[in-house]
Amino acid sequence: MASIGDGEIRRALSVGEVAERSGVAVSAIHFYEKKGLIESWRNAGNQRRFHRDVLRRIAIIKVAQRLGIPLSEIGEALATLPTGRTVTAGDWQQLSETWKADLNRRIEMLIGLRDQLSSCIGCGCLSIDSCRLRNPWDELGSEGPGARLLETD
Repeated sequence: MASIGDGEIRRALSVGEVAERSGVAVSAIHFYEKKGLIESWRNAGNQRRFHRDVLRRIAIIKVAQRLGIPLSEIGEALATLPTGRTVTAGDWQQLSETWKADLNRRIEMLIGLRDQLSSCIGCGCLSIDSCRLRNPWDELGSEGPGARLLETD
C-alpha cells in the first residue's frame, strides 16, 4: 500500500465513524474487509483506519446486495476499479451495466415462475410425471415421477 501522509491520516475514519456514516454495523465492516471488498490500515496505535472513499464502496456493496448480487461477484466488480480514489459516476455506470443484464435475466425468470405458479398449487409434484415449474415441458418425465431440477435459460 502507498505511504500515507499526515494530512491523509487526519482525514481517515475509524471503524466506528465508517459504521455511523454508512449505516452499516461495525461487524459488517469487518466482514467486508475480511472478504477483500474494502481495505484499511493500522495507525501507530494499532487502530484500524479507512480512507473516506470506503463510504462510497460500502454504498455500492449495499445497493448490489439489495439487487441480490452475491458478495463474490461484488468483490470481482470492485476489483476492477482503481484503488486509492473515490468511486466515480463513470465507475458506477460500468458496474451497473454489468449488473443490469443479470438483473434483467433474473426478472424474466421470476416473471415466468410467477405466471406458472397458480398451475402448481395442489398439483402434488411428488406424485405426478410433470411439473411446469421444476420440469417444464415434461422434459424429464421419462426419468420417473416427481419434480426434477431443470434450469431453462
